[in-house]
Amino acid sequence: MPSEPRFAKTHEWARVEDDGLVTVGISAYAVEALTDLVFMQLPAVGKRVKAGESLGEIESVKAVSDIYAPVSGEVVAVNTALPAALETLGADPYGSGWIARIKPDDAAQHQALMDRAAYDAVVKSQPH
Repeated sequence: MPSEPRFAKTHEWARVEDDGLVTVGISAYAVEALTDLVFMQLPAVGKRVKAGESLGEIESVKAVSDIYAPVSGEVVAVNTALPAALETLGADPYGSGWIARIKPDDAAQHQALMDRAAYDAVVKSQPH
């Protein structure tokens, strides 16, 4: 059974799957805050990432935002259908709106991320 998603302060989520890979996406809050998405740059399969470093970019009519890696490791899969169907991010951000799968260097890094209750508290404290 996959784990519950955990969250970074930069609004990415990470979920450990049954195979040990970490699926990464952006939170529903981030999708809502960005509004009117127009472009997404996915990471390359095989790219090594460090937690907190840019994994890719997402562009809305308002701004370009980095998508940060919530864990360190190797990108082993990307959701190639997503850039042509950005509405999927809003419709199903924690399911079919996943962005990348990472083979983590350290599985414990996932535990350092916030659980949903802690993330919800951070979101509520942010100005609208």
